[in-house]
Amino acid sequence: MKAKLRDLVVRLYSRRVEGRLDHDQVPKHIGVILDGNRRWAKASGGTTEQGHRAGAEKIQEMLGWCSETDVQVVTLWMLSTDNLDRPAAELNPLLGIIEDTVRGLAADGRWRVHHVGNPDLLPDHTQRVLKEAESAAAERDGIVVNVAVGYGGRQEIADAVRSLLAERAERGESLAALADSLSVEDIAEHLYTRGQPDPDLVIRTSGEQRLSGFMLWQSAHSEYYFCEVFWPAFRKVDFLRALRDYAARHRRYGS
Repeated sequence: MKAKLRDLVVRLYSRRVEGRLDHDQVPKHIGVILDGNRRWAKASGGTTEQGHRAGAEKIQEMLGWCSETDVQVVTLWMLSTDNLDRPAAELNPLLGIIEDTVRGLAADGRWRVHHVGNPDLLPDHTQRVLKEAESAAAERDGIVVNVAVGYGGRQEIADAVRSLLAERAERGESLAALADSLSVEDIAEHLYTRGQPDPDLVIRTSGEQRLSGFMLWQSAHSEYYFCEVFWPAFRKVDFLRALRDYAARHRRYGS
């Protein structure tokens, strides 16, 4: 009875927050650090794999909330380069969950799936799944969903510089000439998210208050929202609070 009453109160509060949300102030690009799966599982008496599966199931729900607003791009940090050092007993099931999730996003029909990360760091099978999902969803008009798998902010910048150097070398340009002409825009054009707007808002769940290398280049002017709840327990009301908080900061910034 208490649980039902609590759920009712949360729904009513969520509707109130949503009703007062200024859609003109909604972020166009939201980055999400999906943190707390393992801790949620431990607190719930489940396994790490169950925690990751619960977190994966939350993704479609969250994207549904985004589709009700004017959000255009969502970047989901699903697997960092640091995560690749985990024991195989934990990493392999996690990769399988990620593959299933990405397939589901592509099959849903509403999202444009785009991989951000270094594919060479991933197993061949995971690379194929990411490529197939991206290809299958490339022509859609819905929200762009960046799946950050094998992603690290420092790795991205290093890869961007490497790609830029290779491109200029193919043109026959000398290193000295590149050093003289190099601009911020040159590097931005070689990032994983080239052609996309930078994130307006970065959300991190689980109470941790750091970026851990997430979108280091792109988040220079982002607003950050740190939420105490673990990712599998993230609710629509938590999402709406993040948007409301962003809108309030955005209005102050523009005044």
